[in-house]
Amino acid sequence: MNHLPEPGPSPATVTRSGPLSWVQQWHWFERTIPSPRRVNPTPLADHCHVPPSATVADVHAALASLTARHEALRTTIDPLRPVQHVHRADWAPLPVDHIDVPTVDADTLEAATAALAARPIDPERNPPWLARVLLEAGKPCAVLVAVHHVVIDGWGLAVLINQLHDRLRGDDTDDTPAEAFTHPLDTVATQHPERARAAEREWLRRFAGNPTGVLAPFGGTADGNGRHRLQHRSVRAYDDLESLARRYQASPEAMVLAALAHDVATRTGEHRFLASVVVSNRARAALRHSIGVRALTVPVQIDLRPGAAFGEVVASVVAASAAAYRHGQWRPAELVAAQARMDRRRGIVTVPAIEYNCYAWPRDYLVPVPNTPPDGAATWINSAPDEPCETLYVDFSRDAGFVTLDVTVGDQLLDAGQAVALPARLCGLLRALADGAECPVPARSLTPAASGWWRAPQGWVCLTKVEDVIRGHPGVLDVRVAPSGDAAGEGDAAGEGAVVREGDGPHLVAHARTAPDVTPGDLHRHVLNHLGEVPGILAPGRYVLTPADPGSDRHPDRPHTATGGTETLRVPSRPPTTDAERALAAAVAAVAPNGPPAGSFDRPDTVDMNRCLADHGITLVAVPRLLALLHRSGFTGIASDELAGTASLGHLAAALEPLPSRAQRGGDTSP
Repeated sequence: MNHLPEPGPSPATVTRSGPLSWVQQWHWFERTIPSPRRVNPTPLADHCHVPPSATVADVHAALASLTARHEALRTTIDPLRPVQHVHRADWAPLPVDHIDVPTVDADTLEAATAALAARPIDPERNPPWLARVLLEAGKPCAVLVAVHHVVIDGWGLAVLINQLHDRLRGDDTDDTPAEAFTHPLDTVATQHPERARAAEREWLRRFAGNPTGVLAPFGGTADGNGRHRLQHRSVRAYDDLESLARRYQASPEAMVLAALAHDVATRTGEHRFLASVVVSNRARAALRHSIGVRALTVPVQIDLRPGAAFGEVVASVVAASAAAYRHGQWRPAELVAAQARMDRRRGIVTVPAIEYNCYAWPRDYLVPVPNTPPDGAATWINSAPDEPCETLYVDFSRDAGFVTLDVTVGDQLLDAGQAVALPARLCGLLRALADGAECPVPARSLTPAASGWWRAPQGWVCLTKVEDVIRGHPGVLDVRVAPSGDAAGEGDAAGEGAVVREGDGPHLVAHARTAPDVTPGDLHRHVLNHLGEVPGILAPGRYVLTPADPGSDRHPDRPHTATGGTETLRVPSRPPTTDAERALAAAVAAVAPNGPPAGSFDRPDTVDMNRCLADHGITLVAVPRLLALLHRSGFTGIASDELAGTASLGHLAAALEPLPSRAQRGGDTSP
């Protein structure tokens, strides 16, 4: 976002206000992430056909009726704080336009829905939705609707489209009063902080106990630039899934997750990894008919036994899903900060292997580029050289007579060809199971890991990437990175100072030839600052340094060694020294949970630039305010999702740039 907010709508139209629900908070923050790096489509979009008897006036009347019924359609949000405002039903004109098209066929609907979804929605000042009526020879044939994710989820959009279609058919039999439809404001009072804290602890425990980089060594491209989005539809898989769901007495959603877990284990040889699964809690009638955000993400711990038949895989996934749902309420703002703190201290970014959504993208969200395999299933793929995804995202849905699988993945995990092959392979597994195959879980990977990757205790690490990161630190002349016991020359180094003690587990060792003023702490901090920027690196727990010290009195054939301990090296605190660092430190002090320390704006020396934002207590809900304060101080250049990571404040400040209008004031001062 990184801009100062404009005036919002008139308070005279507001009927009630309050905080965003915890579920909404993530989408409220997500709207500030640069669009190429977002994973969730914002806004969500879908369409419905208009019955032949309905007119344009009927469409407008139906949309006005739904606006009066659902407070979510007349809700705006505060740009800097997680607060929402519900307005009167007539507070703004209906955001509807009309377009004449030659014919309303499937291709036209696909392109028009994608075009509407691409239009920006300003949920801070305007209604959080858009509608477009497609006219054929002046007659309405279809209505397209796009709604911002901060006020609606996938289930809610389906409810809205169905209610719109019912009204256009004159078949709205739901006589429930509008007051009975739950708005997120109504659920805020039911949010239990103690339950949320317990769920956060459970999340963090699962993060800490799972390997990272599970998919990275087993496919994709080396550069890791690019993101692939595709949609795969299969008619045959629909019947196979119905048959298997009856056989194993599990839901189709659980069956597909089990097939996906089986595929990951087959590909990687990992039998323990984490899946983040999206579910929608709408058990009560008021929730089933409301359109507000109710979808939750729960951590499903995948534990597969090598050699287990698929029935055992299904039972394991079902049990894990049920256990995860019990921990399905938490505060995303606090959880992300807690994970960042944990990641920086452990020196590893814990990213789930899979994100699985039981509701696929809205139909026709992507303009298709058809690729039709022999069985008739359609694969649409859209690849762009933008930020890669660190997680495999798979969305599943069943429509009338076919299964839809949507995939989003960065090519450092699966390249374009592998992304296309994944849903076809899953459908092939369902076919084999329906034919009676056992399909046991392989004991080892069927795909060899890429050269240069090593299975550390915490997960997979790419040795060349670690070397590149360390080599990027000023004063590093050369570096070799290897697992303990494998590095060349380590036997000689052990004679000078023990690198591997008895009882130590395997770990990563960096042998660096450096300038005399470079310390292990410098390199440790440097690697920590790149954890979230370079997928596939781990922070070494100790270093073997070979300083360029010609005055050393040590034996010329033996390197001068300095070793860190097995625990994380302590990084000394550092106050801000440049203009950019002072601006960032002042903004951090201003949005800190306990308020700014005395004198922090004039002398923000109390802020440690060697620690990350989360270490200072800054959570997602404070990031928009922090960006606005930086803008006010004359700096830009940091994106909101970068502030949610593990990089230190000093590293972030180095990316700041003066605003063009203030560039003449001069850049950073010298340390």
